[in-house]
Amino acid sequence: MCGIVGAVAQHNVVPILLEGLKRLEYRGYDSAGIAVVNGKLERLRSTGRVSELAQLAGGRRLSGSIGIAHTRWATHGAPSEKNAHPHISGGVSVVHNGIIENHDEMRRKLRVKGYAFVSDTDTEVIAHLVHSHLAAGGSLFEAVRRSVAELAGAFAIAVVNEIDPARLVVARMGAPLLLGLGESGNFAASDASALVQVTQRMIYLEEGDCAEVGVESVRILDAKGRAVERPVQLSQLSPTAVELGPHSHYMQKEIFEQPMAVANTLERVTNARAVPPELFGAEAGRIFGDTEAVLILACGTSYHAGMVARYWLEGLAGVACNVEIASEYRYRESVPNPKALVVAISQSGETADTIAALHHARSLGHRHCLSICNVPESALVRISDLKFLTRAGPEIGVASTKAFTTQLAALVLLAMALAKLRGRLSPGRESELLQTLRCLPSMLTNVFQVEPVIRTWAAKFARHHHALFLGRGIHYPIAMEGALKLKEISYIHAEAYAAGELKHGPLALVDQSMPVVAIAPRDALLEKLKSNLQEVRARGGELHVMADEDTQLTGGDGLHMIRIPNHAGILSPILHTIPLQLLAYHAAVERGTDIDKPRNLAKSVTVE
Repeated sequence: MCGIVGAVAQHNVVPILLEGLKRLEYRGYDSAGIAVVNGKLERLRSTGRVSELAQLAGGRRLSGSIGIAHTRWATHGAPSEKNAHPHISGGVSVVHNGIIENHDEMRRKLRVKGYAFVSDTDTEVIAHLVHSHLAAGGSLFEAVRRSVAELAGAFAIAVVNEIDPARLVVARMGAPLLLGLGESGNFAASDASALVQVTQRMIYLEEGDCAEVGVESVRILDAKGRAVERPVQLSQLSPTAVELGPHSHYMQKEIFEQPMAVANTLERVTNARAVPPELFGAEAGRIFGDTEAVLILACGTSYHAGMVARYWLEGLAGVACNVEIASEYRYRESVPNPKALVVAISQSGETADTIAALHHARSLGHRHCLSICNVPESALVRISDLKFLTRAGPEIGVASTKAFTTQLAALVLLAMALAKLRGRLSPGRESELLQTLRCLPSMLTNVFQVEPVIRTWAAKFARHHHALFLGRGIHYPIAMEGALKLKEISYIHAEAYAAGELKHGPLALVDQSMPVVAIAPRDALLEKLKSNLQEVRARGGELHVMADEDTQLTGGDGLHMIRIPNHAGILSPILHTIPLQLLAYHAAVERGTDIDKPRNLAKSVTVE
């Protein structure tokens, strides 16, 4: 979950490296470092943020025409300067994203050769290993290729050598890495956002690729050592898309971008009279026709989207659906159904657990996979038969917001497409749902009317240490997402329960110091939910209810309410998500936490 930037150019690359790190800081912010060659190898590291590293570099007047930089999310070794990247061995310097699984074995072998280790990281093994192969003769490119052949695990690396200041060498296996082609130099990075400042022309490296990057050319060898040419793609990401603009935080910006993000995601059906399977790929009609069930694989927020989708897929399409936490799925004995469509959901498309779970599903005989993802060039998209791109735009805040609502929009389209193929979606019902989808962006905009009330709730929540979230049916996963958002960025301990489970244990926690948030849409379970709310009030609990405009509930002492301006039927979960995001955001503002970069977390979980 670290960020890598590399550059070799005809001019000083330090500003490019530092700007790239700023744009990658969402991937990890325990420490940061930079190494450049300017006659000799110079390295700077900081346990602070990238801004502190930039101040150090300015004070040292650091410069060089070739260099690598890194922002870290700690795996092996605590956040400290000695564990910060880049790591060095002689004149070799390395940055690394991922985990080297056989680092203990390699460490023992290298110690026998006389190498001393000064950090607790697995990455230092790579630096010494490359140095040992260089000492045996050959180029840096050859030394890196021989080194990665000895490594086990998932990694992306970038390497420079003091005695060869014209070439940067990179390699990837199981972690993202791309090249950027510029006018006066070439670059490498973990994702395109780090490089759009200097180029839109990108080459996405494949598994096992190793590349030698010079000022005017790149050379790529695949996992078998064959010279290959990977296609050059023009990134659609604009530099302004990853800028904060007038907002206080990226999370705030991204919450308010949701109406447009959902509109962009639904653009292909905005003027349509039907939901064709081809939205998901040219072969979707045939594959959906053979689909007997759906298996959803996802982690975190994407898992919650999958849980909502289960209600749509089973209720609307009549398709049996199983939702699995990707990190758990491949470590248990399961009963595969080769005719089940595997749906993998990931914002980044680089989530290591989700990709590994997909490979495991295929090893069990699952033939077809649909990826729902926000990044068109990601590994998940490239290995999937079918794909649906959510078009949320770059999401920088670690706590996911617009990625979640656009995933939900994509998943309801999937349910509609399957329902139609199975004869369960009448033309009238299809037309009705399409009309609701067309209105969804404006409905989402209307929801922001509740923000002033949410802000007052948040001021009270900020004084508490625990909170309880309740939902029933399709809104139970939304309660889970609300609890996740609150704990992620405000550090208030929050748990979510299906409201009917209250009397089976959680009710013991309810008192005046435990605020309870309930999602109360006008649906078939409303009367049941009202009984659950009475259970809370009878124990002195303070209720905060998010209801639909026409829900027959009244506020009063100990029962605070907001009313969502529109009722969206089965799309109600999408609308009810926004007040929960705002509650978490404003509670975190009140508490003064680092909202975009919460402690111990990073955006793209590219390690298991």
